[in-house]
Amino acid sequence: MLTDPFQRLGLDREILSVSQLNQRARTLLEDVFPHVWVEGELSNIARPVSGHVYFTLKDRNAQVRCAIFRQQASRVRDLLRDGLLVRVRGRVSLYEGRGDYQMILDSVEAAGDGALRLAFEALKNALQAEGLFAQERKRALPQYPQRIGVITSPSGAVLHDIVSVFARRAPHVQLTLIPTAVQGHAATTQIVQALALADRAQYDALILARGGGSLEDLWCFNEQAVARAIANCQTPIVSAIGHEIDISISDFVADVRAPTPSAAAELLAPDRSELLQQLRNSERQLGLRTNEALTRKRIQLQHLRQRLRHPRERLQQHSQRLDDLSLRLTRAMQACLQRRKQSVKHLHARLAVQHSQESISAYQLQLNTLRQRLARASKYNLNQAKQSLHSLLQTLQAVSPLATLERGYSILSSTDEQQVISSINAVQLGQTLHARLADGYLTLRIEDITAKQNN
Repeated sequence: MLTDPFQRLGLDREILSVSQLNQRARTLLEDVFPHVWVEGELSNIARPVSGHVYFTLKDRNAQVRCAIFRQQASRVRDLLRDGLLVRVRGRVSLYEGRGDYQMILDSVEAAGDGALRLAFEALKNALQAEGLFAQERKRALPQYPQRIGVITSPSGAVLHDIVSVFARRAPHVQLTLIPTAVQGHAATTQIVQALALADRAQYDALILARGGGSLEDLWCFNEQAVARAIANCQTPIVSAIGHEIDISISDFVADVRAPTPSAAAELLAPDRSELLQQLRNSERQLGLRTNEALTRKRIQLQHLRQRLRHPRERLQQHSQRLDDLSLRLTRAMQACLQRRKQSVKHLHARLAVQHSQESISAYQLQLNTLRQRLARASKYNLNQAKQSLHSLLQTLQAVSPLATLERGYSILSSTDEQQVISSINAVQLGQTLHARLADGYLTLRIEDITAKQNN
C-alpha cells in the first residue's frame, strides 16, 4: 500500500480495489482542502434521528453534498433552513461507502440574503408575539371610498398602474400621492413620515405600494419603524409590496395584503358598472314595492269607503233608540201606576169589608205614603232616563262629522260625491269639486295646488 496518496502508480499495472480507490481519494481531498469556506444556498435538508444534519449546498450552476454532525448542528439549528444563503467552513472529503464527494462542516453562518431572512424571521416573531399581526386589530376597508392616499415613489410604474385601475373602475374616487422613497437608507424614515402625514389627512383608505425587487431592495418595508407606523395608523391600509411571491413585515401588519399594486387598487376601487347595475336593480325593486303598496292602499280605501256610513243614518239610529227608550219609560210608568191603582182598589175593598175607621185611617196614611214614594220614584226614574239620554246625545255629538262642520271645517269631495278628497295628489288644476259646510254646499274650482313643505 502506498503511504503517499500523491505517489504515482507504478509503470507495471497496479490493481486497486474500490475501497482502496475511495480511501486514497478521500485522503487526497482532505489533505488538499483541510479548511475551506464555501457560499451557497441550502436545500434538501435531512435530519435523521442520529442528530446529524445532511443537506445540499448549491449555486446557479453546481451543487455539493454537505454533512454537519450532531454537536455542531445543535449550535446552528436556526440557520439550517431551505432556501437560506449561508457560508460554511469545513474539509472536503469523500464518503467511501458510496463514493460520494462531500463537505464535512464545522461552521455555518448566514450570508447575504440569508442574513436578511434571519433578521426578517426574528422581527416577524417578535411583532407577532406582541400582537401586531392579530386579526382583531385589522380594520375593514371602506365599501365606497371617496378619498384614497397612495404612499409610493412618484416615479416608476406602480403609481401609473394604480391610477389606471381607478380610472377604469372608479374615476370618481380622488387619489392623492404622498411621495416617498421606497428603497435605500432614507426610505425607512420617509415612509414613516408619509404614513403619519397621510393618517392625519383622514383619507378613507391608504395604499402602501412598491414594485418588485430583491430582498435587499424591499428591506425598508421590513423595518420595525415602518411596521409600528402602520400599526399606529387609524386609517385602513392596503399593503402591496413587490410581486405576489414577495412577503414583507408591512404585509403582516397592514389591514389587508394585496399581491400587487394593481390588485390593491382593485380592492379599493368599486366597479362603476356593478354599482350602476345595483342602482338599476334597486330602482326596479323600489318601483315594484311602491306599486304593491299603492295597490294595497287602494283596496283598503275601497273597503273603508264601503264601510263608511252617512252621519244622518247614525243620527237616525240614535234618535230611534231614544224614542224606544222614551216609550219603554212611559210604558213602565203606566204599568207602575196601574199596579198602584189596583193596590188602592184592593185596599178600598178590604176597607169596605172591615168597616173600621182606624183601619181606614191607617190605610189612608199608608196610601199617602205610597203615593209620595211613587211620585219620587217616578221623578227619579224620569231624571235617570233624561241623564242617560243627554249622555247619549253628547256622545253622538262628539263623534258626528256634523259637529266638525259646525267648527268651521268642510268635507271636500268630487262633484258626484263618490270620492272624498284627502290629498292634493287626487285633484288637478281646473277640476270642479263640492265642499260641504254646516249649512249647505259650495261648488269650487281648483286654481292652484301647493304642497306642504316638510321641515
